[in-house]
Amino acid sequence: MATGETGFDDVSFDLISVQYHCLKAGHDYGQYVRDARNAGKEDIAAFFEQIMAQDADRAKQCHEFLRDLSGAPESGPAMS
Repeated sequence: MATGETGFDDVSFDLISVQYHCLKAGHDYGQYVRDARNAGKEDIAAFFEQIMAQDADRAKQCHEFLRDLSGAPESGPAMS
């Protein structure tokens, strides 16, 4: 795996990016759930809760992959 200017290999960087965006979206979805509930739209609130759970699962999977890559020599010095 190539290591870029960040000290992270591309795969680790990509996993970190996906994890960040899933966690950020999860934070935002909390507001969307509240907005839908305040509007009396329980079906839409349930939809937002569903995608929030899916993003949480994706963030967790990224975390597990990153844990597995941690310390691997091909992951670059930032993952050591």
